[in-house]
Formats: sequence, C-alpha cells, structure tokens
Amino acid sequence: MFGLFRKPDEHVQREGDVAFRVRVRTARHGEIVELRLTKGGEISLSDEGGYYVRKVIVSPKHLDRAVLEIWFDAAYRPKRKLVEGGELVPIKEWAP
Repeated sequence: MFGLFRKPDEHVQREGDVAFRVRVRTARHGEIVELRLTKGGEISLSDEGGYYVRKVIVSPKHLDRAVLEIWFDAAYRPKRKLVEGGELVPIKEWAP
C-alpha cells in the first residue's frame, strides 16, 4: 500500500514490465549513451537479495569508458546507483 505513492526514480525509467532505460553522460567528453536493461538479460539476482546489474559502457563517438552499477530491491525498484567514469542523466533532462 505504501509503495503506491512512491516517487519514481529520477534516473531509471521503466519500460513495460521487462526493461528499464537509463542514460549515462561520460566524464571525459560528456557524450550521452542510452542503455536498455532487461530483467531476463542484463539484470541478475544479487547475493545481498534483490537484483543487480553492472554494465561497461563505451561511447560510440569518442570511445569513452564508464561503468554503471544499479542495485534493485525485490520489486525492481532502484536502491543504489553508481557510475564510474561518468554520471547518470536525470529523466527530466532527456530530449523528447
């Protein structure tokens, strides 16, 4: 019941029931890379409970490297997010 009024995550956008979209801005050149993370493919069970994903990102234009890690709870709500070599782009900044 309390999850009903939970604010959506500002960086991770749900795409239906099976996937999520995130955008990462690389630190070196500021290139934005969009990722689609699927429950059956990239996201796996975490040893701590819940789910976990780790993606190595190489930007297509400048070949910048970043590493994205997201920890989800059992309901696939992001609990913790970490980007090495870049930053997450808030959904409100995504161009339509």
